Amino acid sequence: MAATSRQAASESQDAPVPVIVAVDGPSGTGKSSTSRAVAVKLGLSYLDTGAQYRAITWWMLTHGVDVRDASAVASAADRPEIVSGTDPVDPTITVDGADAAGPIRTQEVTDAVSAVSAVPEVRARITELQRAIAAGAPTGIVVEGRDIGTTVLPDADVKIFLTASPEARAARRGGELKAAGGGQSVDLDATREALLRRDAADSGRRTSPLRKAGDAVEVDTTELTLDQVVECVITLIEEKQQAG
Repeated sequence: MAATSRQAASESQDAPVPVIVAVDGPSGTGKSSTSRAVAVKLGLSYLDTGAQYRAITWWMLTHGVDVRDASAVASAADRPEIVSGTDPVDPTITVDGADAAGPIRTQEVTDAVSAVSAVPEVRARITELQRAIAAGAPTGIVVEGRDIGTTVLPDADVKIFLTASPEARAARRGGELKAAGGGQSVDLDATREALLRRDAADSGRRTSPLRKAGDAVEVDTTELTLDQVVECVITLIEEKQQAG
């Protein structure tokens, strides 16, 4: 019995400690691609918090809630059941049991998500979900969003804040939109202006605004390839783990 206890204690000491990684930054900086790739390479779970806000926004729109009415949005914030899969290879999201991965990416949702996500009751509901998911990740998790290192997981082991020039961000988002639209051309100037408006809305909201955590490492992705950004983030994580 004593030997068995010693063996269990040894195995417990050898088991890797789950690592929590917060990746924040505005749209078009490469948060999703970077976070998923890092999670895959390190065997971690992955959570796209932006998809959760899009999911609750989509639910509001499809249930006739006026997304411009903060009181109406607040009253309905607890109603939808949102479930996020954390497999970085195939992240999923359902709303009331229905697959919402496609519907949450429509332009209608994009136009409304900033207003919905600014409502304190919405942020409180989604933040609670995010913390529960992070706490339950067996080997650790990469969580990406806009307020992860500052509000959702302020005690995260590693905090990264991705940035990029507006032009680079517009080009990346334009490529995504072109691919989604079957190759149709995209107005990059309009895309750039839309990104800057989203920045202003996210940075200016009173509840959990977009900002860099004081202890986050800023990585400018403007001139970097995805592989280079991923390698940079992995190096930061490994350095933190080695330091204990």
